[in-house]
Amino acid sequence: MKKFLLVFLMFLGVVWAEDPIINVVNSGVVLPKIIVKDASNLDDARLRQSFYNILVNDLRVSSNFEVVGEGSENLNYTFEYALSKSGNSLSLDVKIKAGDVEKSRQIYTLNGLDQYPFLAHKGVKESVKFLGLAPVEWMDHKILIARTNSSKRSQIIMADYTLTYQRVIVDGGLNLFPKWANEAQTMFYYTAYDHDKPTLFRFDLTSNKATKILSSGGMVVASDVSRDGSKLLVTMAPQDQPDVYLYDLNAKNLTKITNYSGIDVNANFIGEDESRVVFVSDRLGYPNIFMQALGSTSAEQLVFYGRNNSAVSTYKDFFVYSSREPKQTGVFNIYLQSVSSDSIRQLSANGKNLFPRFSSDGGSIVFVKHLGAQSALGVIRVNANKTFYFPLKVGKIQSIDW
Repeated sequence: MKKFLLVFLMFLGVVWAEDPIINVVNSGVVLPKIIVKDASNLDDARLRQSFYNILVNDLRVSSNFEVVGEGSENLNYTFEYALSKSGNSLSLDVKIKAGDVEKSRQIYTLNGLDQYPFLAHKGVKESVKFLGLAPVEWMDHKILIARTNSSKRSQIIMADYTLTYQRVIVDGGLNLFPKWANEAQTMFYYTAYDHDKPTLFRFDLTSNKATKILSSGGMVVASDVSRDGSKLLVTMAPQDQPDVYLYDLNAKNLTKITNYSGIDVNANFIGEDESRVVFVSDRLGYPNIFMQALGSTSAEQLVFYGRNNSAVSTYKDFFVYSSREPKQTGVFNIYLQSVSSDSIRQLSANGKNLFPRFSSDGGSIVFVKHLGAQSALGVIRVNANKTFYFPLKVGKIQSIDW
């Protein structure tokens, strides 16, 4: 268990957001100009302003537009919307215009006033799709956060990517390592203690009930789920030696994948057929990234740079990881690689850049950035070569999943 904590709990950050204040780096591409017009008849001034801010930020984060103000010339689009409230429900009427031509009009409704950020995200996501621009299907997806709130106690929180919306889902005791169980984001796995034994639970958001899946001495953590939701990659340490296991949920069958007398953790499926796994191991004397085919006992080293490479996430043939920079005290950067080529791409600079996670379409990466006393949630738009930051308030973060 001590070895496990050294690898997985080496990073403690901050999480707790204000209304999103957005910063962007690596800009310079000429984009179509869009103006946002609020036609709402809403008495709640705070909600109205926050909703407008989120819409503007979403349009910028999409990397499809230059958002401009009144009086700007050579406009390409107008994003006109009306937000209305009835009881605990919200309705959003969105029109996209190119000059005087209405390109699309959609009406969306949502039950639950506190979830208004997701209504804004959906409006922008669908508008981008109607215009045939680079998609942002991930934008209204939810993020899971394990947050330490006191000694030996942690909560699992569900949030939108700006952290404007936050809801505590699991509380009481030590609740760690949440991992979405399906693409619909209706269930997730997490680790907690049951009679002092590490236990993997599955939480159903539709029924608000947790079901016990696996228990193991030492530790048990679900690090990845197959696309069809039928198989889990699990780190277990029944004899205090963390190894990677494959668990078939239908057959309830557990297969040991790695067998190394050190630390093998944080496995992720990789490749279209999910026949291989990428994981973190200390078999070189420090955390590094390796790949192994299911059914094989031979592991292949993937990263030949840095002396502390961890927190890996995968999408198709690509993997992203956090690496401590040599000769730069306390600096961790995020790198992107492919198992089918030797190319390496650095995605961050300066400070501690931790917990990278791919979006569902692979086009974005969310991570936590620490720079001096300041911290932020970062969103990297990979193809647009842009990074956006959202400020965070104080609170310990243990892990995230997107």
